[in-house]
Amino acid sequence: MSKKLVIVESPAKARTISRYLGAGYIVDSSIGHIRDLPQSASEIPETIKKEAWSRLGVNVNNEFEPLYIIPSDKKKKVTELRKALKSVDELLLATDEDREGEAISWHLVEVLKPKVPYKRLVFHEITKEAISEALDETRPIDEQLVSAQETRRILDRLFGYEVSPLLWKKVAPKLSAGRVQSVAIRIIVDRERARMRFVESTYWDIEGTFGTKEGKEFDAKLIMLNDKRIALGRDFDLDTGKLKTDGVVHVEAEQAQSLAERLKSGPWKVISTEEKGFTQNPSPPFTTSTLQQEGSRKLRFSAQRTMRAAQHLYENGYITYMRTDSPTLSDQAVKAAREAVVSLYDESYLAGKPRQFKAKVKNAQEAHEAIRPAGDHFRTPADIKSELGSDGFKLYELIWKRTMASQMAEAKGRRMTVRIACGEGIFQATGRTIDFPGFLRVYVEGSDDPDAELADKETLLPPVKEGDTLNCSELTAKEHKTQPPARLTEASLVKEMEANGIGRPSTYASIINTIQRREYTNKKGTALIPTFVAFAVVNLLEQHFPELVDMGFTASMEGDLDAISRGEAEAVPYLNKFYFGNGRPGLRQLLDTKVEQIDARQVCTIPLGKDENGVEVAIRVGRYGPFLERGEDRGTIPDALAPDEVTLEKALELLALPQGPRVLGVDPETELEVTVRDGRFGPYVQLGEIEGKKKPKTASLLKNMDAETLTYETAMQLLSLPRVVGTDENGVEIMAANGRYGQYIKRGDDTRSLEETDDVLTLTKERALALLAQPKKSRRFAKAKEPLKNWGKVEALEGLELKMLDGRFGPYVTDGTTNASVPRGSDPGDLTLEEAVDLIMERRARGPAKKKTKKKKATKKKTAKKKTAKKKTTKKKTTKKKATKKKATKKVSSKSDD
Repeated sequence: MSKKLVIVESPAKARTISRYLGAGYIVDSSIGHIRDLPQSASEIPETIKKEAWSRLGVNVNNEFEPLYIIPSDKKKKVTELRKALKSVDELLLATDEDREGEAISWHLVEVLKPKVPYKRLVFHEITKEAISEALDETRPIDEQLVSAQETRRILDRLFGYEVSPLLWKKVAPKLSAGRVQSVAIRIIVDRERARMRFVESTYWDIEGTFGTKEGKEFDAKLIMLNDKRIALGRDFDLDTGKLKTDGVVHVEAEQAQSLAERLKSGPWKVISTEEKGFTQNPSPPFTTSTLQQEGSRKLRFSAQRTMRAAQHLYENGYITYMRTDSPTLSDQAVKAAREAVVSLYDESYLAGKPRQFKAKVKNAQEAHEAIRPAGDHFRTPADIKSELGSDGFKLYELIWKRTMASQMAEAKGRRMTVRIACGEGIFQATGRTIDFPGFLRVYVEGSDDPDAELADKETLLPPVKEGDTLNCSELTAKEHKTQPPARLTEASLVKEMEANGIGRPSTYASIINTIQRREYTNKKGTALIPTFVAFAVVNLLEQHFPELVDMGFTASMEGDLDAISRGEAEAVPYLNKFYFGNGRPGLRQLLDTKVEQIDARQVCTIPLGKDENGVEVAIRVGRYGPFLERGEDRGTIPDALAPDEVTLEKALELLALPQGPRVLGVDPETELEVTVRDGRFGPYVQLGEIEGKKKPKTASLLKNMDAETLTYETAMQLLSLPRVVGTDENGVEIMAANGRYGQYIKRGDDTRSLEETDDVLTLTKERALALLAQPKKSRRFAKAKEPLKNWGKVEALEGLELKMLDGRFGPYVTDGTTNASVPRGSDPGDLTLEEAVDLIMERRARGPAKKKTKKKKATKKKTAKKKTAKKKTTKKKTTKKKATKKKATKKVSSKSDD
């Protein structure tokens, strides 16, 4: 009996597929890519390291030939796959149906070099029928798709590895640039700039409560005054605060209040009524982008959390492939959805004919199907709730509802408008009623509860007709203020990027994760707030490499890559043009010419304006963080302040605070100044200043100390640490000190932590001996700190208890097995349960931190070898010197003898 080896990307996918294949199949997983461009210098072969292009991992001088390596953690897997391949007659490559999946299959063939026939096995859902159909329709590897993916990978490598070092040099270390990532950062920064430019405007209107003769009441608002529309928020320029619309009346406080008093007595008459029917159609089934957007709005999931849950659902056979930008449903899916509608509701809720949708975004690829429940019969969320985790169930329910709604009848209703006149003012009331909910019975975009949303949509007006007289029971002048542009959330950023054709929806989750991990943005609730470092990076790129962060240029690159995937363009000429240029400078030439032109100080400066003396005030981005600058003055910017909150007024307020070191006194012994300073890790005291390479003595303040009230005497006590408390009965000194883990005492190699009631500065010998007499406690068994927050057992984390604790390096959340730091700049008190779960999920996805023990050992061995080599060399030199001396002595002796 012949055997076939089926290779997929993940163990979960392998387990699901194996359920549908017989005994003649071996299913294994590659666990993602088995080879890639080198990620570090250590992975580059020694024979290649001497080449100028080696750091890029791409030979730019030989048609952009990539240097592929098999990472050390994949070598075992490659060996296993080679072994499995020896026992089969055919290889079936069942990786995902997109470019990435095609590239994984190609790399598998390149590495495994199968001697048996191999084919691609492609399906968009993991069901018995889909797998059976795919087995009948195998195909070769699509070389054009592979070429497009390889070109994209090389392009991203060249961009990242060439531009990032420039950021390290001109802005700050450890920054990264990316073809799509940098544009995403610019979009977020542009929105914050708009908020910084924003000038608030105030406008007023009047709201009234009116009643009919039958006693039915409704509310209406002033809309016109003397036949002119009153100004609303949209009529003001957000940058200047001035009215931008002609022919409108700007009602101010005094006018609104006097008008309300004057009109209150009436008379009030209905001057017009209008009723219009409306029809509302359902949204298309989910694409990757819209799934991420709704996951954020409805479920409060991050893009990465949404995609992680979707991947799990797909690999376990619950939904179709989750990376797609097509909203189209297959005939099979349309039939399944329509049958389910009739079964669960009735035929009146079914759309008159099958409904299909087309993508409305740039560069959409229609080859795949929309994200929907798998199979030709849609299982209801209730049917499979017990099989899914919390996130999986919530997301499946969302996908099921959206798919169902797409084949349901449109909603129908009526909108009503009533206008009421009194004197020079006209008021308007609007109502809305749903006559037939249609698809709204199942799904309302952006709403968690369709029934509640339907109730909110119902705003009924009493039956009135033109000429009716009304009474007014209340008339109130109301103040309104214009609002700055809303900050982008993950959902709105994804929408913006897709609408402009930037990147691919399948990459959005990882891009958003990267810009947060690299601290280009912080999260406040769901809002993405750019850091000042993000401003500096965008300044540099906009001023010196505008094309690289231009949305049109980036979108056109996506179009070029799509053309390569269709075989309409070639990869090498395109890469040549991008890197070396063709008629205009390429990336390499731009970098070579610009590197010396870039003024690091200028790109890292964000002007705020001038003070009363005409001196420029600005935010500066330094290598250790942002700060305020006014001439020679410097000021600290609190981490909690967002860029739009650092106004000129706020900056002057911060600059007025005491800055720099505060002199406490002079040490009589050394005659050096004793100062208290604010450092990266908190306040500390310092004796003297840095002189050359000699560092001054410093000491951190104790936890209960305040830098503002610290005295000279206490500072001198801190600088005296570690101090001798006394000696024990054997004459061994007992030292008291303040260390990384808190206050402690030490006698020889024996240490004890001080208790909360102890003070390292006043600890007595007797108390020290008493502590040393106690059994030593491991830090593991030390009394645990009270959590800053405790959310209890969380279903989304398999029922584990989720807490926020205060750690050595700041607050972090933990489920007992995974720890995740609360992002810098975020207020721990504002962290929600959903955000805490996201932090844990994202930390889990990155896997355990890589241990550096082996590297250190290797370094020690190398250092030891070098030392040994040096010793040997020194010995040889010493021996030679001794021999020379002996020879010289002999010569002198012989001369003397003569």
